[in-house]
Parts: sequence; structure tokens; C-alpha cells
Amino acid sequence: MLYLNGQFVRPEDAKISALDRGCLFGDGVYEVIPVYSRHPFRLDEHIARLDASLASIGLANPHTAAEWAGLIREVVRRQDYDDQSVYLHVTRGNAGERDFPFPEGVAPTVLINPARLVTPSAAQKAAGVRAISHADFRWLRCDIKSLNLLPTVLLREAARRQGCAECVMFRDGMLSEGAASNVFVVKDGVIACPPKSHLILPGITYDLVIELAQRHGVPLQVRPVSEAEVRSADELWMTSSTKEVLAIVELDGVAVGDGRVGPLAQRMDALYQDFKNQIMRQGKE
Repeated sequence: MLYLNGQFVRPEDAKISALDRGCLFGDGVYEVIPVYSRHPFRLDEHIARLDASLASIGLANPHTAAEWAGLIREVVRRQDYDDQSVYLHVTRGNAGERDFPFPEGVAPTVLINPARLVTPSAAQKAAGVRAISHADFRWLRCDIKSLNLLPTVLLREAARRQGCAECVMFRDGMLSEGAASNVFVVKDGVIACPPKSHLILPGITYDLVIELAQRHGVPLQVRPVSEAEVRSADELWMTSSTKEVLAIVELDGVAVGDGRVGPLAQRMDALYQDFKNQIMRQGKE
């Protein structure tokens, strides 16, 4: 069951107008929340990020934080599987015509759609993955989780065609992020990652990895990272709600470090898994 505009319905019964501004213009935002053992991960932070995205596009939030939390928990409760990936989708609604200016008096479209949470297998974690790189040709408000994901679609498809799992992006010689992930580099035992700005998505998993590194005394710097640093890194990883901490062992056909999953990737993934099992799955956040 999913939630659409005030009702819980089966996916095959869910209907959104072809004139919805999300369909016509990508005029809306989204959020993805991982759920472990029916406990949403950092729910308050995800709802706050959704609110920030809505504010950035001038769309009034249709629900309070408490209402969102209640709806999300009810969607989670109605599924017959414990680990979920809950997709939230809010558009400016159906104005009945195709016109660019914001319509007045139109109710937003609200969709909450759950799916089974799929994370990397143990074999994939142990082996790492391959990635390509590309210039970051997205717009300048990458901090908004906008529905306008065509650049991500194109970059991830380019990666898939080369048998790779991700596309690492650079803007003006500096690391921005992955097409659907944040990216961390390691050199001489020190982790580095780009700071939050309008050029990258403020990742919730990104935040957790930084917290875990700081809590456990792992050297980490949040600072601009050059493309040259990425290409000469000892380790390279991606982080996201579904990829967790996943090492990239080859970039553009060239081995990262010695071409194997590095010790800091292994350590940070172990810390992440411990946190997931001891905190996330217990609903202790």
C-alpha cells in the first residue's frame, strides 16, 4: 500500500493527472528514507531536509513535521516487509493547464511510496565497485532534492553501459559528488570530503559517516577536494542511504590505490553496520 493525496491505495490504483506540474515541469521535490526493522532512519533530519527543499522552490509544506512522521510510520506499518526505502514526492499539483508561473489555490500532490530496501551484498562490499567520471553539468542548486533528475539519469546510464556502479562528478576541477551519492577520498590515512554547499546534496548518510569518524577518532577533513586528489587517492568511497559505505576501487579504468577495498573503507563500513544494528534497528535515535 502507498499513500496518495490523503488515501492509502494499492500501487495499481494510484492515479496522478498527466497535467500535474511534477509531470509537466518536474515542479516538485522528493526525499528517500531508509527503514531498518520498521524504524525510519533519522526521520526528523529527512523531514527537515524535505521542508528545506520545499521552501527553496517556494512550495508551502502541506504537512507539519508531526503529520509527516505519522504518515510515514503508517505507510511503514502497512507493508509486509521490515526493511524499506520510503520515497516521498511533493509537487505543486494539477493546475489544469500548462503554464509556467505558480498557480494559485492548487493543492499539492503528495505521494509516499515504499519499496524493499536493497543494500550492497557482502560480496560487493568486499570487492568494491567501478566508477566513471564526468563533468558536473547539473544546475547550481544541487542542495535541493528536485524532481529534475535527467542529469542523474544520463550519468547513471553512462556508468551502467560501462559496467560501473556510479559516476563521480567534477566541477571546475573540484570534486562535487556522485550522480546519486556523496563521495569521500582517503590519502595517507586521512579522510576528506567536500563541505556542504549549493553544489552538493546535504546527505544524511554523509552526516552520519562524518559523525562516526569524529566519534571514533578517525582523521577526517571537511574541505574542498580537487580532481587531482581524487585521481591520486589511496581510497575512494561513495555513501548514500542505499549504498551505505561502498568502496570505489576503479575510476575510469584506473585502479584506486592498490585496486582493493582499503582499510578505512572497511573500518567505516564496520562502524556504520554496528550503528545500524545497535541504533537504527532498535529505533534509538
